[in-house]
Amino acid sequence: MRHQKAGRKFKRSPSHRRMLLRNLATALLEHGQIQTTLAKAKELQPFAEKLITLAKDGWSLDHFRRALAVLTNKQVAFKLFHEIGPRFKTRTGGYTRIYKLAKVRQGDAAPMAVISLLGEDETVKPAAKAPLVAAPKPS
Repeated sequence: MRHQKAGRKFKRSPSHRRMLLRNLATALLEHGQIQTTLAKAKELQPFAEKLITLAKDGWSLDHFRRALAVLTNKQVAFKLFHEIGPRFKTRTGGYTRIYKLAKVRQGDAAPMAVISLLGEDETVKPAAKAPLVAAPKPS
C-alpha cells in the first residue's frame, strides 16, 4: 500500500521527473494549453499554479530568479511576469483547468487530458450538488 506517499513517479528518476515537470510547465505557460496524459496533467497543475502565484505578486528580482530556476525558457519567464501574472491578480488560486478527453492514447491506452490556463474573466463553477430531499415523515 502507498499510504502517505505523495506524488507520482512516472517510472522516472527524480531528476528526470523534475525536468519533465519543468518542460510541461514551460509549454503550458508558453502556449496557454497543452494535451498530455491525465496523470501528468494532475501532477503539473499545482506545480504551474505555484509559478503563477509567484508572478502574481508583481515583478521582483528574487521572484524572477526563482521562476527562471524552474522554467527552461527566459522568454516564457518574461511572459509569466508581464502577461500571465497580472491577469490573475484578483484570483486567490485555481488558475488552471483540466479537461478529460474521451479518447485514449493509441499506443498504450493512457487516458488523455487537456490542461489550460483560465481566461481573463473566466470562472470555475462549483460542482452541482444534488438537491436535498426531505425524508417522508412517518405516520
